[in-house]
Amino acid sequence: MKIAIIGTGNVGGALATQWAKAGHEIFLGVKDTAQFKGKDLLNNPNTSVHPITDAVKAAEVILVATPPQIAPDLVQIFGDVTHKTIIDATNAVRTKPEGYATAFHVFEALTNAAVVKSFNTTGFENMQNPDYGSVKLDMFMAGDSESAKKIAHQLAQDAGFESCYDFGKSDKVELLEQFALSWINLAIMQGMGRDIGFKLVKRSSN
Repeated sequence: MKIAIIGTGNVGGALATQWAKAGHEIFLGVKDTAQFKGKDLLNNPNTSVHPITDAVKAAEVILVATPPQIAPDLVQIFGDVTHKTIIDATNAVRTKPEGYATAFHVFEALTNAAVVKSFNTTGFENMQNPDYGSVKLDMFMAGDSESAKKIAHQLAQDAGFESCYDFGKSDKVELLEQFALSWINLAIMQGMGRDIGFKLVKRSSN
């Protein structure tokens, strides 16, 4: 796939690296192509840097890993995203986009893209390496678009996660952000450290 990464910090950088290794073509979308966070990402295979509008234009899939409050501004910068997929990896924990509950709701309301919430429920360390030896962590997603969910599921596996479980439709997006807060609570507030993650297990019917 051709993937634009908007937000080249910890989360965007980790996923850009994993997806580049998996053979996807990565377009880093930044404000200033001469000075931006994560310049070392250009050492990854299949990775190039572009102004945000150009990265989005070249891509089929757009990962947003920025502060959520700038989502309305990003919509203006993106331009026409018809027939593209937006993956919202943000969490409106401390700040929200004005007039919207989450960045997902901005993209859903103001663009014609297929939108899915995913890659928001764990720390970037787990996106760099979701393999815990005996198990691989799981990822989760929410939204109305089945085509976007199919892409999120594939990209989760390409990043090394075991699976990407469906939390439900758009009405479950805020619940998925609360799930992210659960990881933050355990890892940071309860002092368990960032090397923890979520795995869905099922009891055998036999």
